[in-house]
Amino acid sequence: MRKLLKGLQQGSLPWKIAIIIDSTIQKRATRHTDNAQRFNHGKGFVIGHQWTNILLILNDRLIPLPPIPYYNKTYCLKYDLEYKTEHDLVIAHLKALDLKAYIGPYTPEQVVVIADSGYDDKRIAQVICSRRWKFIIALGKTRSVKSENKFANTPRSKGWSQVAELFLNHRRIKWQTIRIMRNGPKRRRKDFRARQIIGYLRHVGKIQLICSEFKKRPDGRRKYLACNDMKATLRHIIIGYRMRWRIEIFHKEVKSYLGFEDVSAQCFVAVRAHVHWVYCAYILLYYQSHGSAEHAPPIAERQAKIKHILYSKEISRVRLLLSQFGGVKKYNKELLAALPTA
Repeated sequence: MRKLLKGLQQGSLPWKIAIIIDSTIQKRATRHTDNAQRFNHGKGFVIGHQWTNILLILNDRLIPLPPIPYYNKTYCLKYDLEYKTEHDLVIAHLKALDLKAYIGPYTPEQVVVIADSGYDDKRIAQVICSRRWKFIIALGKTRSVKSENKFANTPRSKGWSQVAELFLNHRRIKWQTIRIMRNGPKRRRKDFRARQIIGYLRHVGKIQLICSEFKKRPDGRRKYLACNDMKATLRHIIIGYRMRWRIEIFHKEVKSYLGFEDVSAQCFVAVRAHVHWVYCAYILLYYQSHGSAEHAPPIAERQAKIKHILYSKEISRVRLLLSQFGGVKKYNKELLAALPTA
């Protein structure tokens, strides 16, 4: 099996398969649409549908798995469904996810699950560990953790502290600089600085705790990461978490170019069918290029290329028609049939 990210010349990562989890909001103008709800989405409240996306990255290829729709309580009562929170839906999906059906036989230790702090749930981490997968999950500042030394010297029910407080109390641990080169049209270097502590995550087990920040903005928001792969280096964890940005690009492309939000059906079944067709179109456009995804043209360029091919086929058909006996009359008939009658 090839490298997970062959386009990044950072050295081989210890994982070969990545599963990225994130959600997006499909905006609506009214709440009268089936299953619409009011969500607090960053800069304010948004009315719409929530979809949780599971992306599979294998050999530098991005494969969107069927999205998970979120059903509100009113919709569940109307259609006699069991109400589940987003975390419950993710847990059920990870338990039932059959990777062998998508990629064939694999080694569980080569799978890494990447998620932001919105999925900092002990049950999600426990499910990942039960499947012998690895995870890189951003932690909330108040997540209960304990250093390795303190875990051995104090009762297991005591001595827990918040992750931000833990790194504040371990100021002697030095910052390490991680330099990462970004591939693409413009090669740029991004410098991060990070600190690393071996510790324990409450109700999960032994992990590596990472505190990282962008070096150019040391006063900005820090990221606290947890990784249960004890063999991974600090550099591997930082590069691995940066792969989560691929799902943000995916959300932007399906919304900007493939009409993810261009549906006004009142029935949620129709909305769900529209979203699945959008994902099918993305897969077809994505696999139009046979090279590396890092050097593949963006979705907009691929769409333009397909339109040009279709347009060229139509021109070729018209030229062939005009070259035939009576071709001019046949083409005039087509034009008259296509033009609206006065």
